[in-house]
Order: sequence, then structure tokens, then C-alpha cells
Amino acid sequence: MAQPDTKKIFFENLSGAGKAIAVLTSGGDAQGMNAAVRAVVRMGLYVGAKVYFIREGYQGMVDGGENIKEATWESVSSMLQVGGTVIGSARCKEFRSHEGRLKAAHNLVQRGITNLCVIGGDGSLTGANLFREEWSGLLNELVEQGAIEAESVQKYSALHIVGMVGSIDNDFCGTDMTIGTDSALHRIIEVVDAIMTTAQSHQRTFVLEVMGRHCGYLALVSALACGADWVLIPEMPPEDGWEDKMCQKLSATRSRGTRLNIIIVAEGAIDRHGKPITSSYVKDLVVKCLGFDTRVTILGHVQRGGTPSAFDRILASRMGVEAVLALLETTANTPACVVSLSGNQSVRLPLMECVQMTQEVQKAMDQKCFEEAVKLRGRSFENNLKTYKLLAHRKPESELPVSNFNVAVLNVGAPAAGMNAAVRSAVRVGISEGHKMFAVSDGFEGFYKGQIKEIKWADVGGWTGQGGSLLGTKRTLPAKHVDKIAEQMRKHNINALLVIGGFEALECLLQLYDARATFEEFCIPMCMLPATISNNVPGTDLSIGADTALNAIVETCDRIKQSASGTKRRVFIIETMGGYCGYLATVGGLAAGADAAYIYEESFDIRDLQANVEHLTEKMKTSIQRGLVLRNENSNENYTTDFIYQLYTEEGKGVFDCRKNVLGHMQQGGAPSPFDRNFGTKISAKAMQWISKKLVETFRQGRVFANSEDTCCLLGMRRRALIFQPVVSLKDETDFIHRIPKEQWWLKLRPLMKILAKYKTSYDVSDSGQLEHVVHNRPKESDASVAM
Repeated sequence: MAQPDTKKIFFENLSGAGKAIAVLTSGGDAQGMNAAVRAVVRMGLYVGAKVYFIREGYQGMVDGGENIKEATWESVSSMLQVGGTVIGSARCKEFRSHEGRLKAAHNLVQRGITNLCVIGGDGSLTGANLFREEWSGLLNELVEQGAIEAESVQKYSALHIVGMVGSIDNDFCGTDMTIGTDSALHRIIEVVDAIMTTAQSHQRTFVLEVMGRHCGYLALVSALACGADWVLIPEMPPEDGWEDKMCQKLSATRSRGTRLNIIIVAEGAIDRHGKPITSSYVKDLVVKCLGFDTRVTILGHVQRGGTPSAFDRILASRMGVEAVLALLETTANTPACVVSLSGNQSVRLPLMECVQMTQEVQKAMDQKCFEEAVKLRGRSFENNLKTYKLLAHRKPESELPVSNFNVAVLNVGAPAAGMNAAVRSAVRVGISEGHKMFAVSDGFEGFYKGQIKEIKWADVGGWTGQGGSLLGTKRTLPAKHVDKIAEQMRKHNINALLVIGGFEALECLLQLYDARATFEEFCIPMCMLPATISNNVPGTDLSIGADTALNAIVETCDRIKQSASGTKRRVFIIETMGGYCGYLATVGGLAAGADAAYIYEESFDIRDLQANVEHLTEKMKTSIQRGLVLRNENSNENYTTDFIYQLYTEEGKGVFDCRKNVLGHMQQGGAPSPFDRNFGTKISAKAMQWISKKLVETFRQGRVFANSEDTCCLLGMRRRALIFQPVVSLKDETDFIHRIPKEQWWLKLRPLMKILAKYKTSYDVSDSGQLEHVVHNRPKESDASVAM
């Protein structure tokens, strides 16, 4: 393991002693808000600050009394998995008036609160900023009225505000994802997957209306995630005459043997003239023009409900901690900021810059400058739209470029949810680029056996929602069979290779790169996409399939914890997969609210186990009823799951009893999450465009010849950017014995998990967000759009 940097700043330097922080949720509710509230409360208490709940949003701040209540550690227990917001949210007309804000200021000053953490949309955050700007004037007014003492003006001279965006619409500029968006996508995709089976049975067309009055993000991303035939969003209204084009597309899809059609409509969808396009209008149009049996489903508030996804819990927890750090570091001159997500990084942005940019989007739409509106939404939104158009709308054969290149795609290693979405994307983008696409069954084992066949556009229809690997996948490495694989490549004239898989896929590409010295057949562009639930591939922060596995773990942990409700105190020991990589145990533990997570990367001994037992015993003696301990399957060969279970059982006698669970292969199964569908789709499209570029660059004297390091790459997500990295350059970053990268970003989340579980630990703040400025377009390569 790499040695820690001694220059790192640790969070002991930041103290909240003497400070009072209040947290409120305002505007529409969103799943994950409770995780954010929990993180703010526990981090605030951890640094020594007083923390208050403000119930019912700004209304509670204006009304005061019991609505503003001091929070304790226990008051946020068991709320991580609850949807909505348990502290309530309300629209408040009174706060919009000067008198209302005066009352609110009085209520805060009475309790010494000068730090506000606001979780809400752009309206809530704008209101908070206005309140901050008026603060000193409001205090002077209260002194004049005799409501507060004159020294209070000096003592509470500045109001500090940090915002977190809680909105299922993802309509706030400056952040890749808002709290609640991923969970809303889960609800939509669950419904779409269910509808597809009944639609197929009856050969029906379904028109689904999703939320998004001013923002088409949910409609666009759910269309990408389910492979919808048509999508209508407010930012990019269809061209005049769209009705005929849509009907032609639906008719052509049916003529190729498809038994269903899905059309997704954002509730705010409009045409080029600003006229609303309703789901009922679309239904009537399909019935009238095509005579298809058509139904409308309006999802409505279902999208706001349900438990938060693993992504939203982690995002909200990270943002909540970051918000407290921002409040501790703020000065009287620091502008109000919003904590947001860029790629895989927490960043702080000036609140009003984000609000102004968000308002610019609406102005552009009002002025019918739709291209500008899409750009202002950010590179992630723009990329989603381009990818959707590329995959959903097939060009006529006459319009396709002719490249005469053959590209093979295959899966390697264990199956991971999202692999099929990646294959579909590769096939369709490849065909759009003019290539002939070949599918290899059963990885490199199928390759040397000649299980290779051409794959067409229609062959991958409906693949996005399928779990596992439809092409079949094996762990076989190519080294022993390079001669036979070279022969098959000659036979099918393969000019480029796309390999989708986990650690084995990296080993395969390294072996093929070495084989270039012997076989010219391997002197072609080769690209690897990381796809493994273990998330143990060097060169990337995230892998296709890991999010689905995390959701399976978190969902199971929720059920297991619930099974103990109403019984005596109980601790659950849960074993996760991941090989030697502790990603699933750590991040799953953070999302499920675990008390400890044992992993190989952070060695532990009997003293640590004993300390954990004592810590849990102490917590159990108070009001905590259930404990959760996760263990990675290969964390320690001696301290097995059975050993830890027996130790906890023995040491916890009289205080709690123990149960154990090995989650096993259920972590690998199931339909892919919206995140994995879109991550797979987008990085696969990017990889195919890279392959096309390399094919043109390396085509000399009638053939492709590529033998440089930069023609055999892994496409990975590093912090904020999607980067192509030569696989040879990743050797030094890799621990080949334990099949993990030498450095792993998520280890920085471990102290966060411990702090939220009430352990005393150091928290490295050197990587925390710095105040940046909103830019219209980030650098070209930085469309990480991790967040879809």
C-alpha cells in the first residue's frame, strides 16, 4: 500500500466548538434527503457543534417554537433508508416577505444559530441567499424593536449558508447529479421493465409520462436506460413534422419483428412553437396514424417515493459531511456556496452563480434558443442527448459511411449487470460509423473455437435491461491459444477489438499486446471497458456492474435490519463479494449505515475486533437496537466470517445476540441499475468512436497496422474525466497477486463511514472541495458524467 502523505491536513484542525448549525429541507422532497440530514447532524456533533433540526422547512423557521429542535446522535438513527424527508418540507409564502424573514432571524438568534445547511431546489437556495444578504439589517431591526440585545448584532454578525441540491429533476446547473435523481430513475426503470413484459404480450405501444416540468433529464436518461423508441423533452423540442417521423420509426421497428414500442414524454414537453405535447396527444396520434393498441401510464409522485438508492445515500452522505466542512471553513467574506458533484469529486460552487446559470436555461428555452439550453444544462446532459440519438435512430443504409472495417466485441470474466447495455451501444455505434460488427460468444474461449458471428442493429434490441451477459463470458485467458485466436482473426478479418470485462479483461489485453511481437493480427486497435461488480480494475474509479451490486447489498441489508425490528438488540455480520477488493464492503457499509466493514486493504487484528465489539456494546446500551458489520470475503484468511460471528456472539452476551449472512451470487444477478445501464451505454459509445478514429489513423497501404502502446487502451473514469490509458502503463499501478489497484480512491470514504458510526478517527480534508466557479463548458475530456 502507498504510504500516507504527511502533508495532508486532518480535520482535527477544524473545530465546531461554540458553533450552532441548523439543517432544513425545503421545497419538493427527494429520496436521499434523510441521508444528507443524518450526515450533517452526525458530522456537526462530531466536530463539537450544536446541531438543530428546523422542521417543515422555512415555515418552521418562521414559526419557531418546537419546529427548531436540538438534534442528538440517536435522533437520526434508522433514517438512512427512509425516503422523503422525516423533518418535513413545506412551501412558505411568509418567508418570501420581509416580515417573515424578520421572524425567522429572531428565532435563529434566540438559539445562537448562524450556520444554515439548506437542502432543496434553486428556489429554496435563492431564498437562503437573500436571507443571508439581509441578515445584518434584520438584526438591527430586531434591536430597534427591542426583540434582541444590541450585543447580539456583534455576536451573530454573519449568517453562513451552504446548500445541497435535493431535487429529483436534476435541474440545477453546476452539479452532475442532485440528491434524489438516481432514486427517481430507479422508480421509472422499475415501472418500464414491468410494463415491457405486458406490452410484449399484447403487442402494445406504451406512452409513459415522467416528471420534469422544465427539465427533461429524467425522460432522457430513462429513455437511454430502457432503449425507448422516442423521447420528448422541453430542452430539445422535435422538428416540425415530428409526428410523421415518429410514426415511421414505430412502424419500422414493428416491421423488424419487435412486439412493443415505448415512448417517454417529460411532463413539460413542448413543440418548436411552445405548444405542450401531452401523453394523451401522443397516444391519440399513434392510434390514428398506425392503429396500434396504445396505452398511457403517468408515473406521477411514484417517482418521488420509495427508499433511496445506494448512489443517493452515498452522494447525500458525502455532501452532508462536505457541507459541515464548508461551514467550518467559511468566513464573513465567503459567498454562500452549494456542495455539488463533478465526476467523482465533491466541489463547492458559489450558490448564486449556479442559480443564475439555472435561470439562463429557462430564458434560453423561453427565447426558443434550444441548442443553447442543452449546452447550458451541461456536458453530461448534452452527451446523453447525443448518445440517445446515436442509438435510437437508425440511419438508412444509403446514409451510412462505408468503412470496410470489421470490429469484434466480447465479454471476459464474471458477468456484471450492464454488460449487455455496453454491447448494444457498441454494436449500434459501430454500425452507425459504417463498421461491420461481430459478436464473440464465451469470451476468448469462444474466440479460439470460432464462435464468432456478425451482429446486426436489431439483434441487440431490448438488451439494455437484461442482467448477466447475453454473449456469454468465460475467465479463459488468451495466452495459451494466441495462435488459434490469430487464425480466427485472419479468417474473419477482424480490424479492431472491444473487450468488456473485469480484471481478467485487463490481463487479456496485456497478453494480446505482448503477442503483437509474434502475430501481426494483434496489431490492431484494442480497447477495454471495465465491467465487474468488484470494482477492482486499475485505471478507473468505477466499473460497470458495481452500482447494481451495491444496490443489491444495500437492499438486503435494509431487509435484514428490518427483520430485527421489535426484537431484542441484534448485530448482523454480513459477508460481501469482491475478491481482495473491499469496495463493496466499504461503500455498501456507508450506504447501509454499517458500524464496521472489514477489508483486506486495511489490515485489522484481534484488538481491532475487540474494540469494535466494545463500541457496539456501548451503543447497544443506549437506544440503538440493531448493529451491522460487513466483511469482505477475502479480508483475512484467519478472521473468517464464522470467527467474527462467534467472537461477537460470545463478547456480546447479555447485551445483544448475533446473526450472520453470506450474500453470495445474488450480488451478481438482477437487472442492471439505471446508473450501470447508462454508464455502460455511454462509455461503450465513446470507446467505439475512439476505435473508429484509431482505425483511420492506423490504416496504411490497404490494411490496419497498430503496434504503439496508445492503440491498446483501457477507458476508465478518473476523478472528473473519462480517459483512455495504455494498458501497459497500468502495470505499475497494479497488484497482480491480489488483483487490485495499488491505490484506490474509495479508501478515503472509510473514515467517513466510521465517523457516521460514532468512532473517533482522523478525516483527511485535503481532498475536500475547494470553492470553484461555474463554467459553461468543462474541458473536452472531462465529460465523466459519472452520474449518467
